[in-house]
Amino acid sequence: MEATRALNHRLGGRRAWLVWGVGVLAYVVAIFHRYSLGVAGIEAADRFGISASLLAVFSVVQLGVYAAMQIPAGVLLDRFGSTRLLVSGAVLMGAGQLVFAVADGMGTALLARVLLGLGDALTFVSVLRLVVLWFPPRQNPIVVQLTGLLGQLGAIASAIPLIGALDSFGWTPTFVTGAALSLAVSVAVVAVMRDSPYAGAADNAPVSAADLRRSLRETWAEPGTKLGFWTHFVTQFPAVAFALLWGYPFLVSAEGLSPGTAGGLLTLLVLSAMACGPLLGYLVGRFPFHRSRLVLGIVVVSALTWAVVLAWPGRVPLPLLVVLILSMAPNTPGSMIAFDYARTFNPPARIGSASGIVNVGGFTASLVVIIVVGVIVDALSGSTATDAYRWAFAAQFPVWLLGGLQVMRWRRRARARMAERDPAAFAALRAGRMPQSPST
Repeated sequence: MEATRALNHRLGGRRAWLVWGVGVLAYVVAIFHRYSLGVAGIEAADRFGISASLLAVFSVVQLGVYAAMQIPAGVLLDRFGSTRLLVSGAVLMGAGQLVFAVADGMGTALLARVLLGLGDALTFVSVLRLVVLWFPPRQNPIVVQLTGLLGQLGAIASAIPLIGALDSFGWTPTFVTGAALSLAVSVAVVAVMRDSPYAGAADNAPVSAADLRRSLRETWAEPGTKLGFWTHFVTQFPAVAFALLWGYPFLVSAEGLSPGTAGGLLTLLVLSAMACGPLLGYLVGRFPFHRSRLVLGIVVVSALTWAVVLAWPGRVPLPLLVVLILSMAPNTPGSMIAFDYARTFNPPARIGSASGIVNVGGFTASLVVIIVVGVIVDALSGSTATDAYRWAFAAQFPVWLLGGLQVMRWRRRARARMAERDPAAFAALRAGRMPQSPST
């Protein structure tokens, strides 16, 4: 096994932080590309002459490609390693932003979102694999949270700075600059990145199709993988749907805020999520047996706050909108707990495919919510924008219910499986010690 090979570099040492830092840089740029349509949505609708539901198609296509590629990306990651996938992802996203910069029709713009989705799909799981291989298990939860925290710098750049760039320089120069960022990232990855700290590690060892199928079956059969999938499903979607597409129109069109105030609230969402990340990382590392309680608590807080906002008579006052933003802040860092389940319950050789499967969960839920919100807003176009958006955002509640029930279901099964298979690891988990990943 790779974990038994001699180390060329100390786990968690300076080299590890350097490699991880370059991976995080790639992730920051990927997040910028992912959310770049959020504040450009109104301008995109005017540029391409499309309705709200057609505007949602851009995000649906991008996230659909991203979600559909997660399992193939995980398999490719286990086969080729992080460096090749990060370079490929940066090139694809750069090409996508370049096409989007010159697009003047729906078809070309959709092609751009496909390229962005493909490149984005290769990025995050590649960085997660670096964390698993370059850092000891006790550091994994906090480094994963730091990855998510710093990645949100890309979301910050896609809010107020992007609004300013679009106003000052226009559509094409703004997105051409975004393409150039990806080119710079690909150069940095080639210069610095190394897939593994282990001597003799070979990420490109031949793997048969039968081996791949068996590995995927074993990964999906693991209850801990399903627990990770549903954890990601139930935590991530409120913040993603809000920041990626519908938050800005909701705040401006339905709640009557100025574009600057709406951009400020989106930035607050990112900053508050960043603040939550280290705390959640500490809690996960300190109380690993109770990770699912954190997950369910995050869900309850988000759902209750949205219930108050949607039931509010008339336009919602700004202080309550701030509370809404803060209630969604733990969503993105909370979804990172899902990848800790992937690491805990799967051996290193399956981390790529396990992370890919887990990552499908949140983006599937986000896709469903984005589509349904767009359809309901269009269906209620004869009503006020306030009423239309409130009915549309109510579509989140069935998704929360389904995800919460599944988390509780697979939590029981994952714990029972670990207790049966590895009583020592289960005892360590209950005692508050993060166990090693399974070796087989």
